[in-house]
Amino acid sequence: MTPLPLKKLADDTSGLALIEFALSLPIVLSMGLGGLELANYAIATERVSQIAMTAADNAARVRTSIDEVDVNEVMAGAKFVGDSIDFSQNGRIILSSLEENAAKNGQWIRWQRCAGAKTVNSSFGVQGDGKTDSSLQGMGPTGKKIAAISGTAVMFVEVFYDYQPIVPMPMLGYNGKTMNFTAAFNVRERTDQALQNAKNLSGSNLSSCSLYMA
Repeated sequence: MTPLPLKKLADDTSGLALIEFALSLPIVLSMGLGGLELANYAIATERVSQIAMTAADNAARVRTSIDEVDVNEVMAGAKFVGDSIDFSQNGRIILSSLEENAAKNGQWIRWQRCAGAKTVNSSFGVQGDGKTDSSLQGMGPTGKKIAAISGTAVMFVEVFYDYQPIVPMPMLGYNGKTMNFTAAFNVRERTDQALQNAKNLSGSNLSSCSLYMA
């Protein structure tokens, strides 16, 4: 007796592997892309953390006195660390010189400089804060504020970065996420904490916090 066409189709297993592959492909592809995105996020996190540490450490290493040119070099070096994640276009570095104020009843931000195109301000204060009162007791999150001791300064850095995904996957929660890291280092052997401008730099040649550019 000749088998029915439907029975022939049911008994045919010649394309089984291809069908199984087609069914599993979306799952395998999602896992692969998810792993790639997780790796990219981890690399970006490490880069942004390094930018904060690099800027604070290099600014603190400038001895005797510090100049606008030194600040520009610090910013250039920090942004170079973030080249692979397009940091300049999507991030912001805020460098503040934190010191004890003249009344010795608080801290003050003697000067503040910035770099990067992201539009964001310091979370902890701007240049001049705390100079004549006790309103500023340090910089940093509540319970973890950094304060400078008398006669010296702390280079305090805030870094913000809008994460740029390789493959947008909303289920991971990274899309539109802004990373934020801080770092602080005491200055080394610097006796003059005022920010000099020996070459009379002005306008876009300064790392002014009023400028937002890569």
